[in-house]
Amino acid sequence: MNIPDPVQVIWDSEESLDAALAALENIAVVYRIETKQGQVLLGRTNVLRRRLVRLLGNREQSSRALWMRNLASSFSYWPAVSRLESSLIFYSLARGHFPDSYKKLTNLRFPSYVRLMLSNEFPRTMITTQLRGAGGISFGPFRSRATAEDFERATLDLFQLRRCQEDLEPSPEHPGCIYGEMNLCMRPCQAVVGASEYHTEALRVESFLSTNGESLIDALEMQRQRLSESMDFEEAARVHKRLERVQHVARQRDPLATSMDHQFGVAVNRSAQPNTVELRFLWDGAWRSRVDFCLDVLEGRPISLDKRLREVVESLEKDAAPIAAKQEHLALLCRWFYSSFLDGEWLGFDTPEVVPYRRLVNAIHRMLQPKI
Repeated sequence: MNIPDPVQVIWDSEESLDAALAALENIAVVYRIETKQGQVLLGRTNVLRRRLVRLLGNREQSSRALWMRNLASSFSYWPAVSRLESSLIFYSLARGHFPDSYKKLTNLRFPSYVRLMLSNEFPRTMITTQLRGAGGISFGPFRSRATAEDFERATLDLFQLRRCQEDLEPSPEHPGCIYGEMNLCMRPCQAVVGASEYHTEALRVESFLSTNGESLIDALEMQRQRLSESMDFEEAARVHKRLERVQHVARQRDPLATSMDHQFGVAVNRSAQPNTVELRFLWDGAWRSRVDFCLDVLEGRPISLDKRLREVVESLEKDAAPIAAKQEHLALLCRWFYSSFLDGEWLGFDTPEVVPYRRLVNAIHRMLQPKI
């Protein structure tokens, strides 16, 4: 993820510094101040001139002026109209300048995921904030741990996967648990089923999570159709009730929650440039460089927005990001999307082949409408 080039200011006298401060505007930016000793101060503000006058000005310019005037050698700033853009720029700079403490500096908190651990001989689910590669499937991110636990509980009610956390040593003498008595577990602990039969049930759960519930919904719809055609309406009604239950569980997931194989989307935000929006694509769980998408026709014949957007998608960098980077990028997405200061629109999609271009065009037009 690259960030735009900054506006950089270097001075050789106090008079040139004062002139540079006077020329600034009170706009939203991410700023960086470099000292003569090579130290760096990062910050974000919605009033650039006021903040830098306080940090670099003298007592005549601000009664609250601080001590950095004689220490600083230059400052740079990146205009950031949207809160998402500000967060991503600040994160990138903090990671580059403070590799050991950037998570604390950016207050980066990882969201919760429901993980199905297929590497276990008797797979089970767990709630975690850590993404992992092979050996299972992660479903999320969720708004909070509580919503992740609710979804996990509702999902397990549809299957017969175990809920215990112990490393099983199957034995007919095992006391079992209440879920086995309620027929909500296949009871592998009591050797009622073998590892291969139990693993088949785990694969059904994996398919349910990987398809956002569509695998089970499609199977139940087909079963209901067959029962209706054979005039077995009583059994069809029971299947219909189960179908409604499965659909309710699928709708219960948080808006961003999906399989890690489906982490694609685009954020549409306002831009400081006229008749322009900022597009930030999340591709395979990682943020890509910002695209400034202008609707002005500069020369020649006009090109449809749909075609121009397809060209933008084709030009995106497609290199796979490491798991650690995806975890941090998804944390930044969650903080923006689930916040009370959401200032843009988010369009998620499952695969690169199903980018919702028509919805994206509509979102761009809505973002260009003047604020009321």
